[in-house]
Amino acid sequence: MALLKDKTAVITGGTTGIGLATAKRFVEEGAHVFITGRRQAELDAAVEALGDNVTGVQGDVASAEDLDRLYAAVADTGRRIDVLFANAAVIDVARIGEITEQHLDYQLDVDFKGVVFTVQKALPLLTDGASIILNSSNTNARGSEGIGIYAAIKAAVRSLARTWASELRDRGIRVNVVSPGATDTPGLNNLASQFITGPNAAEEFENQQRGVIPMGRRGTPEEVANAVVFVASDLSTYTTGADIPVDGGVNQI
Repeated sequence: MALLKDKTAVITGGTTGIGLATAKRFVEEGAHVFITGRRQAELDAAVEALGDNVTGVQGDVASAEDLDRLYAAVADTGRRIDVLFANAAVIDVARIGEITEQHLDYQLDVDFKGVVFTVQKALPLLTDGASIILNSSNTNARGSEGIGIYAAIKAAVRSLARTWASELRDRGIRVNVVSPGATDTPGLNNLASQFITGPNAAEEFENQQRGVIPMGRRGTPEEVANAVVFVASDLSTYTTGADIPVDGGVNQI
């Protein structure tokens, strides 16, 4: 059964990692998917890899003009949006005492303001009964060193989902959150050098993460994508305002 047959979906940050894996699953489930990415070459490669039923729109969620261009591209096709996955995010390491205005503004612009306006600017195109999914993180309930700003923003994103689920209920629009834990993505792997130095930094970083994950391994982007498909589809018509952890049990056990 195609869970998203004839649906139109928008995924921000859809060129790599969780966004790309989710776009692939959405296409497999019958949706036409619009994906965004900041770098044109990566966007082109993702569109080629995904094949039919995908439209790429270059842009940065921190830019209001780029978001307007994204939704204009959707409208120009005569489509409306059934599923919106606000996935695009950045992460930057700084402990208390090291935080700069640049560090703070960079993450607020993409991870918070980007989510707010990704959703708000989509409202005129959203169908009644649509599904909005916000990508948070299991750090929203943890005290992980070095990523305090990122974690605080992700906690705020989780809070927004509760409020928006209430505010949009008259349109039958559901708003949910997925909160991945350590997931084997290029973005996470690039963090290794910010925490550990040396030639085996990536391996040591991964081993440290495995040591605190009850399931004993990192997750895959595809496993997170499966959770997104659930809240995107009619399998979850009685689920709204929820935070779905996909973290190998880290915050649950």
